[in-house]
Amino acid sequence: MRLPNRIVFAALTGLGAIGLGACASTAQTAPAPATRSIENGPAADYPIVLGDPFTIDGVTYTPVDTLNYDQVGYVTGDDPGAMGVTGAHRTLPLPSYVEVTALDTGRTILVRLERRGPMTNDRLLALSSAALTQLGVREGAPIRMRRVNPPEEHRADLRAGREAPLRMDTPTGLLEVLKRRLPARGSAPLGDPRQTQVSGVVPTPGTIATLDSDEEAAVTAAAPDDVNEQPVAPAPEVLRPQLPMAVDGGPARAPVMVPTDPDGRFAVQLGAFAIRGNADRLAREVQGYVEISGSLALVRVGPFATRGQAEQALAKLRERGYSDALIRFID
Repeated sequence: MRLPNRIVFAALTGLGAIGLGACASTAQTAPAPATRSIENGPAADYPIVLGDPFTIDGVTYTPVDTLNYDQVGYVTGDDPGAMGVTGAHRTLPLPSYVEVTALDTGRTILVRLERRGPMTNDRLLALSSAALTQLGVREGAPIRMRRVNPPEEHRADLRAGREAPLRMDTPTGLLEVLKRRLPARGSAPLGDPRQTQVSGVVPTPGTIATLDSDEEAAVTAAAPDDVNEQPVAPAPEVLRPQLPMAVDGGPARAPVMVPTDPDGRFAVQLGAFAIRGNADRLAREVQGYVEISGSLALVRVGPFATRGQAEQALAKLRERGYSDALIRFID
C-alpha cells in the first residue's frame, strides 16, 4: 500500500532526530557541514560561509573571518567520508586554506577547510584521511595551523581532490619553540588572538617564546616618558614604484630593499584578494602596490627590471614569512 507523502516525511524526520540525539552529549548545536563545489575555477571559493555560533560540551564557538589565524594544538581524524586533502575547523570561514605543520617532523602541507569540526574541545583541527597521510601523522599528533592565501594553482589542486605541493619544512629550532607553546590539551595562539593583520607573516621564535597563551591579547605596553632614548637616524628613502595603484601609509623603511623600475617586466606577487581592504593592508605592510584583475585585487612588489632582481626580492619576502610569494611576468 502506498503511504501518503506526509507520513513518509514524518518517519524520515524522526529517524534523523534519533541519529542527531546520539551526538547531543558532544555538540549541543552542531552546524551543518559545507558541501564541496563541483566547479574548479576561482569562483568555487566564493562566497565563503561562516554560520551561526554553536556549542560543544559547554563551550560556545562563533565562526569569524580571522585573517592571521596561527595556533598550535593537536590533530584528529575527520569523518571517514571526507574526500581530498581537506579539514574541519570550528571557526574559520568555509572554505579557507591553511598550512598545517607536524611539530614532530617539520613537514608542512596545504589543506582546504570545508567542514565544521572537530566536535571536541581537545583538538584544534580534524583532517581527512588523505591529509593525514600527506602530513604523515596520526590521531593526537601536535601541529601548527596557520591560515594562508595560496596561489590559485595550488587552490585548484585541492578543489580537484589532488595534493598541493609540499610547503617548506619548518626548521628544527623553530619546531622546539613551537612545541614549548603547546598546552597539555586544546590549543594556544601564537600571536594576538584578535589576529587582525593580513595572513602570511610568520612569528619569529623570540616572539613566540615570550607570548602568554592565557592572555586575551598580546598588547605592547607604551614606553615610559622618562626613558632616555638615543636619537634614531632617519631611514633612507624607500625604493618603490610610483604607480597609480601604489598604496601609501606603509612603514618608513620597506622590507624589500631591491631597486625597482616602473618599466620593469617582473614583479613578486603575494596574494589575490576579493576584498580590496585586505589587499591594501598587505600592500602597506610590504610597501607594494595593488593591481586589479577582474574581481580580485593583486598585491605585488616591484616592478623589477630583471628576473634576478625579482628573485632577490622573492628571497627577502620569503625570509619574512611570505612563503606563498611568487614571481609574475608583467605583460
